[in-house]
Amino acid sequence: MEKVNSIENATAGGKDRAITFTLVGALLGARRTIPVAIGVFAVGLVFGVLARQAHLTMLESFLMSGLVFAGASQFVALSLWVTVPLPVIAIILTTLVVNLRHLLMGASLRPWFSRLSPLKAYASVFFMVDESWAMSMSDFGAGGCDMAFLPGSGVILFVAWVSSTIIGHTLGSSIQDPAQWGLDFAFTAVFLALLTGMWKGKSDLLLWVVAAIGAVAAAHWLPGKWYILLGGLAGSITGALTHAK
Repeated sequence: MEKVNSIENATAGGKDRAITFTLVGALLGARRTIPVAIGVFAVGLVFGVLARQAHLTMLESFLMSGLVFAGASQFVALSLWVTVPLPVIAIILTTLVVNLRHLLMGASLRPWFSRLSPLKAYASVFFMVDESWAMSMSDFGAGGCDMAFLPGSGVILFVAWVSSTIIGHTLGSSIQDPAQWGLDFAFTAVFLALLTGMWKGKSDLLLWVVAAIGAVAAAHWLPGKWYILLGGLAGSITGALTHAK
């Protein structure tokens, strides 16, 4: 219980801590993210294989991973890519819905990143994906004060994601069914590992249960990928209400 309280106090007192942005912090973020990056690499292989099967060229696959750098929305886009003519509007709107969760993630970083220069802050959040955000929030919540942790974590994930996309696309002719290699479970395994690392105690149980129920209900009753955003909102609102008490 004392550990949980200390983490919550550190998070709540983010505005009172001295904030730094150094190469040491970036290297720390990169080093701690290597185990997660291995899982991301496996997911990227799957994306590369599926991109080739969807008839994307190597350059198109590379540009999608390098410029979009958002695994979930890239997989969603691929599922629509096979339609002729290409449903551009549907792809854009679906990607927007999937990535709206980044609004919540970005808002959670404000207590720390609002004290950085705009260049450092906005350059850093390009590398804010689910994994780098989770790793960074864990570090900041435990008392870390070097904001370069986020881009350091994100860069190592970016390299893993783009390189594995290229390799997966190259090997696509040899791997017809990623599930036969167990690669389809990599995405789930990565997020289970992140959730385990972010567990602070029994106080998190209610938030996780509410988020899960919200996501499952939205997936059942609403079309598209709204369950991603609504599950996150349900958990966030519950956390805000319980913290206010």
